[in-house]
Amino acid sequence: MTWSWQRPDWPEFSYNVSDFTPYEERFLVRAGEMLGAIRHVDGDGKDALRVEIIREEAVQSSRIEGEFLDRESIQSSIRRHFGLQSDRATPLLKEQGISDLLVDVFRSFDEPLSHELFRRWHGKLFRAQRSDAGSYRSHEEPMQIVSGALHDPKVHYKAPPTSRVFAEMDALIAQFVKAHEKKSVSPLLLAGISHLWFELIHPFEDGNGRIGRALAEKSLSQSLGRPALISLSTVIERKKADYYTALASANRTKDIGAWLGYFVPVVIEAQQLSLRKIDFVIRKGRLLDRCFEQLNERQKKVVLRMLREGPDGFEGGLSAANFISITQGAKATVTRDLQDLVEKGVLSRTGEKRHTRYFLDFPE
Repeated sequence: MTWSWQRPDWPEFSYNVSDFTPYEERFLVRAGEMLGAIRHVDGDGKDALRVEIIREEAVQSSRIEGEFLDRESIQSSIRRHFGLQSDRATPLLKEQGISDLLVDVFRSFDEPLSHELFRRWHGKLFRAQRSDAGSYRSHEEPMQIVSGALHDPKVHYKAPPTSRVFAEMDALIAQFVKAHEKKSVSPLLLAGISHLWFELIHPFEDGNGRIGRALAEKSLSQSLGRPALISLSTVIERKKADYYTALASANRTKDIGAWLGYFVPVVIEAQQLSLRKIDFVIRKGRLLDRCFEQLNERQKKVVLRMLREGPDGFEGGLSAANFISITQGAKATVTRDLQDLVEKGVLSRTGEKRHTRYFLDFPE
């Protein structure tokens, strides 16, 4: 079996550029829309937006790798990085690691790619967790991705030997830097190629997926000249089987059209999700400015709890039982509070009797 890196023409990749031209135009338009929308967000809102997007990327990038981390611990770590007040004194170790990595990606978007940057990212991700944190793999055993029983393993991919890792990474870094300097490859394709190339080298013992996705975001940010702040891992995690299938489509061939055909629309979808989050932050601010001081303490508690759920809100809407659970209020009191929130235009109501549900009524 011949892997991509064993081809005599490695690491040359082939694909049809014209297949992706419409996506490139859409990417640039949406990038402009995001920049314009962010200008309508105040300082506190910008802080909240950065924390929200980076936190969800940290959670979902870890989930792709089968790790389910604590959201509140991640949020606490990210807030501390940005000098914001944090409720939790000491974030958990893994949560702090992925937070440190993604905040560094955000802050170093215009830093030239280098061996030192990759090692720094790996060191942040695994500090105090691995003895080889911050180092390329050094084990002589082949780096393989396998599944199945020990007596009958299925090899999905075998990476280049350890002795070749530094040279392979050197070639990736040189081409990445050259492409960005000369703008010789469009932003979407460069991000997709860089991510795939990194994953095929698989330079670390662990953490390649998380760092590879961080590289894709850095590439997009560097092309835009500002942090992209897109929900890339969040979209990938929703259908991560498709992600792994797409990666596998390119590990034995020069033609990476199938991989790019997967990756490019994912970036567009990630941009759209981030736009929804920006719009939510703007609408949230307008809602609170309009009516928050008119609410009693029970109503404030419920509204803030609903806003914490983000753009999608409570799944299926807020019920009277939810309100009672959040406030510990009496049923009659809760009924009055809910009716008052509807009359004030804070909530809209659907359904009747036990099927009644409430949703935040954002001003246009």
